[in-house]
Amino acid sequence: MGLPQRMENLHAPTVPSGPTSGPVVTNGMQTSGLTFPQLQAKKDNIEAELRALGSVLESHGVDMNTRLITPDGFPRADLDVAQIRTTRSRIIYLRNDHKALMTVIEKHLHEHFARLAKEGAQDEPIATGGPASTDIASSSSQAPQPSGPPFAKVNSVVTGSPAESAGLKAGDEIRNFGYVNHTNHDGLKRVGECVQGNEGRNVLVKVSRPTSGGQRRQELQLTLTPRRDWGGRGLLGCHILPL
Repeated sequence: MGLPQRMENLHAPTVPSGPTSGPVVTNGMQTSGLTFPQLQAKKDNIEAELRALGSVLESHGVDMNTRLITPDGFPRADLDVAQIRTTRSRIIYLRNDHKALMTVIEKHLHEHFARLAKEGAQDEPIATGGPASTDIASSSSQAPQPSGPPFAKVNSVVTGSPAESAGLKAGDEIRNFGYVNHTNHDGLKRVGECVQGNEGRNVLVKVSRPTSGGQRRQELQLTLTPRRDWGGRGLLGCHILPL
């Protein structure tokens, strides 16, 4: 009789939805000391991952509130309950990070405007949402995100695949794959999540490519569009290994 009661918890998130405690950490990186463009880049990464995770839930035909058990209290056989619960937990985790990060960004903006006023720039428009605020936000969102060290290597690329169309080549070392980088790839698990959640959408991939001499490397930004209709297996048509 106790089984249905235990199964009732299957649809519940496994990560608490309360506020984060201690130093603000997002995607495994503490936010204290970061510049405004770096904070904005982290916000963009979190939002991109949240969109991808939402697409993963949509691919299963569920949302954050869909029940994962039958009326009898057993896991639904038509759903991948384990993946859905993991995805939901990650979404809750990122939502908490996003909320905490926005608090840091707002504080940064207030401090920035306070410095402007102190330096005698009070005659310029500084109200939140005004031209000054818009200019800062837009310039930071256009600033290139730091690439960081490579975390994966392209082992092979299939002819005619989305990976080949994007310009990926065997030997390329991946620094960024969408919102995934060396700090959060989780053994390339996040790469698979990013691919699945961005089917049919452009994904920015930053790679480091060895030159013919081998002493210098090319730093490239490629646009990859995962898709199924290219005639081969998978959404990319390439094999990636962790470094």
